[in-house]
Amino acid sequence: MLKKSLSVIQYIFFLGLGIGLLWYSFRHMTDEQIEQLKESFRQTKYIYLVPVVITLMLSHFSRSMRWRILMEPLGYKPTRMNVFLSVMIGYFFNLLVPRLGEVMKCTTLAKYEKVPPDKLIGTIVAERTLDLICLLLVIILTIAVQFDVVGHHALDLFSGLVKNEDGGFSLIKLGIYLTVLAFIVFGLKWLFKRFGSSGFFLKVKMFFRGIWEGITSFKRVQQKGWLLFHTIFIWSMYLVSIYIGFYAFPQITHLGIKGSLSVLTFGSLGMIIPTPGGMGSYQYILQKTLPLYDVSEVTSFAFGNVLWGAQTIILVVFGVFSLVMLPIYNRVKKPKSP
Repeated sequence: MLKKSLSVIQYIFFLGLGIGLLWYSFRHMTDEQIEQLKESFRQTKYIYLVPVVITLMLSHFSRSMRWRILMEPLGYKPTRMNVFLSVMIGYFFNLLVPRLGEVMKCTTLAKYEKVPPDKLIGTIVAERTLDLICLLLVIILTIAVQFDVVGHHALDLFSGLVKNEDGGFSLIKLGIYLTVLAFIVFGLKWLFKRFGSSGFFLKVKMFFRGIWEGITSFKRVQQKGWLLFHTIFIWSMYLVSIYIGFYAFPQITHLGIKGSLSVLTFGSLGMIIPTPGGMGSYQYILQKTLPLYDVSEVTSFAFGNVLWGAQTIILVVFGVFSLVMLPIYNRVKKPKSP
């Protein structure tokens, strides 16, 4: 009961945060800007969302194939369909409660393929490591090819973590971050040393051992070429979907690949904020990013909502479809593919 209550409270909090960010972006608009926003939605060429949806679905399928490759060193070869449907279910539940999707896709696949969930969590960590590397490379590329446009914006965004209200460097903030990190590291070390032989901590050790086995599966991956291909393909499709999305808005079709890189960079950072599906945070980040290219905040806000809406509709439709399809597929499932 307590666990369910905490989940409800967590969901309400993050949903409220997302709605709050949307309200914050909207509340400063004048009546004239609101009319401009409505006009932006009316002028949007929604037909371009069809190829956007196709490219995003290709990225989701590629992600499922990459996840399957990471499982092979552990001795498991689940069917491609089960992996893909589990990934879509994970995306769907991330809309409900941030990060819940990672747990759901592991438990869902474990149910139908008899794979230990702890080892699957390890492969998720491995996936996130790959994505973090890709995001860092995209950030570096974005800043390198257009430092004059986004360089200072990026520096302000990151340096804000260690700045005072007056803009100066804050040793206090940096000290707090380092102290919290040290407390967590040494606190966990003390707990395991003091209570390491108890049943609970033995289970925790087993759990993390399974995660570590999943992470280290990198070394044993036989299809390293395909792993690299899918990783590049996933992020390329993200970039292409944004580039195509520009054509839905006559005011921003000129932004091109450089603008797409900026949206991918800062939009991905906005998605890290744990609101349901990046709601509010994604729109807010784009509202502050696209004006660097002389795009009005109204148009930027409209574009952020349309692109986020397209992504969300995909996850809802295919997430529900996957929930229905998965048990049906497994009742008539053919022998596992090699």
